[in-house]
Amino acid sequence: MGLILRRYGTLLGFLAIIVFFWSQLPETFLTARNLINISQQISMLAVVAFTMTIVMVMNDFDLSVGSTASLAGVVAAFLFSLGYPVWAGISVALLVGLLGGLFNGILVSFFGILPFVATLGTLTMFSGTAFLISGGKTIFGRDIPGTFSGFARSGVPLDGIGLAGVTMPFLSIMAVIVLFLVWFALEQTTFGRRLYAIGGNMEAAKLAGIRVRTLRMSAFALTGLGAATAGLMYASRVASANPTQGSGLMLDAIAAVFLGMTMSEEGEPRVLATLVGVLILGILDNGLTQLSVDSYIREILVGAIVVSAVAFSSISKQKR
Repeated sequence: MGLILRRYGTLLGFLAIIVFFWSQLPETFLTARNLINISQQISMLAVVAFTMTIVMVMNDFDLSVGSTASLAGVVAAFLFSLGYPVWAGISVALLVGLLGGLFNGILVSFFGILPFVATLGTLTMFSGTAFLISGGKTIFGRDIPGTFSGFARSGVPLDGIGLAGVTMPFLSIMAVIVLFLVWFALEQTTFGRRLYAIGGNMEAAKLAGIRVRTLRMSAFALTGLGAATAGLMYASRVASANPTQGSGLMLDAIAAVFLGMTMSEEGEPRVLATLVGVLILGILDNGLTQLSVDSYIREILVGAIVVSAVAFSSISKQKR
């Protein structure tokens, strides 16, 4: 029994959450429409958490992903307001995210600054830049092209599989694409194996000839790119951009990765396990909203779940 709990405790908890909300909301919770709605709601968090997994594989993390997402959305919306085409706004916003992540990687890998200190500093820098560009105001209305905001409102009809009137949102599809790309990079390539080697023992990785600095820098750059992608997805969904709209992504992304790590005997981040963490948070949020539970209760529960999962995992490892 103890072995089962150690290996599958988080997964069993995930299933218990589903059963609980299903019992409380039997007519709405497990419907195709609600499940599709959950997939859309978690799509932005999923993209950030999947790419956050890349840096956490090396025992690093990025506190600036939320402000990077906000900055990317603001940059795109600002360029739209100046009359630039959609492709230009999106391209520049993604470039901003990539360069922001690259800057984090340089601070950490070449200057030896601790990830916590480096990304805490850039969090403030990126957030301040977003406020500067937007003037502290929300950019919305006619400044947001319909082709940009329409992306989040569109999707692939599922009539062909017996779900008449149900559409798989493009935002959900984007999250699945990012999941596959990160999974492939981490699990099927030399790049991923080297990142895990760095996370296992950085000094041994250096002695083995692995370019630790370059790889850490690349990992942070990809995380920044993922955050920018999520910021654009969010701006498209709400047809607006403001300098704080990505602020909640960082803590939830780290929580999702940590929840996933409790599913591994080695405690290593795995992107498919991160998916379970994202689903736990998304289903919890959706179920509590339907039950009209105050939002602050959700924050308490998320914190308690993460602390309990990590503590249980640590105790289980000590007993082995």
